[in-house]
Amino acid sequence: MADLDVTPDVTARPLGDPLVVLSHVNKHFGDLHVLKDIDLTVHRGEVVVVIGPSGSGKSTLCRTINRLETIDSGTIRIDGTELPEEGKALARLRADVGMVFQSFNLFAHKSVLENVTLGPTKVKGMSRADARTKATSLLERVGVGNQADKLPAQLSGGQQQRVAIARALAMDPQVMLFDEPTSALDPEMINEVLDVMVSLAREGMTMIVVTHEMGFARRAAHRVVFMDGGQIVEEADPETFFTAPRSDRARDFLSKILTH
Repeated sequence: MADLDVTPDVTARPLGDPLVVLSHVNKHFGDLHVLKDIDLTVHRGEVVVVIGPSGSGKSTLCRTINRLETIDSGTIRIDGTELPEEGKALARLRADVGMVFQSFNLFAHKSVLENVTLGPTKVKGMSRADARTKATSLLERVGVGNQADKLPAQLSGGQQQRVAIARALAMDPQVMLFDEPTSALDPEMINEVLDVMVSLAREGMTMIVVTHEMGFARRAAHRVVFMDGGQIVEEADPETFFTAPRSDRARDFLSKILTH
């Protein structure tokens, strides 16, 4: 588990109005019911960490919020607008929802700087010069400003993931989704990515984070959501969840992972 220096101000800030609202969301993969009547509201400025055993539906939940996965029933709203099914309206709404994957998903043949400027120029119509200025600032912010001219393959995994975070931030998203952002990293690279995520939390970014990093969940989340079997079994503030989980399933899960 990564050890983070996180001060209490991360969760001391008052939260805003509801920004992401899932109501009665169901999703099947064939006969497998992977999301079962999910209700979840995330407020502006809130950091929600989603944890649970493998196969519990965490990543699917994350991917439905920007419609990388379609849902079978229910509704998902971002800032009061229901997710469009396709087309330009979906592209516009996706620009408000930044996504960071476990596998970086950078364009291998483009430089780091080009990876970060692509979205603002192509989707938002920003001038190339303004996009470069913004990208340079964001790359500095995540600690890889000196890597701008390199190709992704020339960077470490931790550096690539920080570039991916900068790329998502370049779109000025209202909410950031993180789908197990450190699971593909070597242990020594995990903290450098989590440190960037903690700084975003301190700045008030709305974040939904699927992760196995309990240290991050404990210190940076306003709320921990525990999933199992496609359902939200329990949700609570980190202190309550980690010290006094209500459900047998959460207690069993924590007993297996909090062994130190």
